Amino acid sequence: MGATMSSPAPPTVKAESMMASPPPAFGGGVAPPQGCPMHQAPVKAVAPPSECPMHQATAAAPTEEKLAAAAGPVHQNRAYEFVECPMKAAAAGQSQTDIDPTNMMPPPNQVPAPDQPFPLPVNREESKIPRAGTGKNWVYPSEQMFWNAMLRKGWRWKEDELGQQDMSNIIKIHNTNNEQAWQEILKWEALHAGECPCGPSLKRFGGKAKEFSPRARIRHWMGYELPFDRHDWIVDRCGKEVRYVIDYYDGEINKDTYEFSILDVRPAFDSIDAVWDRMKVAWWRWTS
Repeated sequence: MGATMSSPAPPTVKAESMMASPPPAFGGGVAPPQGCPMHQAPVKAVAPPSECPMHQATAAAPTEEKLAAAAGPVHQNRAYEFVECPMKAAAAGQSQTDIDPTNMMPPPNQVPAPDQPFPLPVNREESKIPRAGTGKNWVYPSEQMFWNAMLRKGWRWKEDELGQQDMSNIIKIHNTNNEQAWQEILKWEALHAGECPCGPSLKRFGGKAKEFSPRARIRHWMGYELPFDRHDWIVDRCGKEVRYVIDYYDGEINKDTYEFSILDVRPAFDSIDAVWDRMKVAWWRWTS
């Protein structure tokens, strides 16, 4: 977001960070190796659900068997139905008791809350972050889901505190934050492009807002502010799990791009590889 606090390349140092472009392994027109399973054959498009009026005469909804066979959490598979046909979201009757281990959240709730002052959209945006074990990407929550999630965490709406347009802006900031975090992870993963030529994917994640990382605490002792949020993302590096720690610091919002947070993204000290990566990048920063 604007200035970031993580990068594996040494061109510039700013606020404990530097920006670097992902290597050809993640773009630039270089053809992926034949060994990448995702490129061996074209992925068959999923037919849009029959509930969408514009598709009633031409397509049928995917069967429950096909949905159940897809890897990953069930609500992520059904999220693609909400992306294509928002009307279907509000009619989904789902239990709110099961916790999804991939994001530590209950199933999506697209039903308007009691006494909700205004209607909110239920359509969801597909991210650019690959979801491990599938040929699809993660799907962001709708404005209605975000509203219900805030209520579940104890927030209560007060007049003139939060409006319909504010919810739209919150979703855009949230989605931009995640896309920026993934780009920072790709910079670190570029150090391992040789061992994972197909590129990494996101397996699961969780928020730890009150569990400050050692790095955040040390920075606080040095006079810097504490992050307002923390996430741990588990990345699948071609079969190997790698944990990344993301600290979110307050920044100035860019009203054009919705970039807001200053991100500090780095691999957790869970392995020798992670320690070596951190040491290498620290040396590059020191000598740049």
